[in-house]
Amino acid sequence: MKQVFVGVLALVLVGCGGGGDRRHAGGGQVTHLSTGPINSACMMSPRKPRSRQLCGCIQTVADRSLGRSDQNLAASFFADPHRAQEIRQSDSSRHERFWERYTAFSEAAEASCG
Repeated sequence: MKQVFVGVLALVLVGCGGGGDRRHAGGGQVTHLSTGPINSACMMSPRKPRSRQLCGCIQTVADRSLGRSDQNLAASFFADPHRAQEIRQSDSSRHERFWERYTAFSEAAEASCG
């Protein structure tokens, strides 16, 4: 699970830019790039390079995998990466369920958006 967390956090925090124009998310074709809290956080990230295509792709995967409150929590990781670690290590059953959904989202985003 640590590998997945590190991979997605790298994709989401450092990624926000990157290789190719991939159009697949979670096994389905990405026909448009979405906007939302994760896209906004990705685009405002100080890390470069970032792109509308990658951030939009990540948001599209989030729209397919996470509810709005989960997206808002995940978006907060851009500004405060330590928050992700706190949530992951929390004893709260709510945080544990979120982390399972976030992990599935992370794997799909990594596979779909590169």
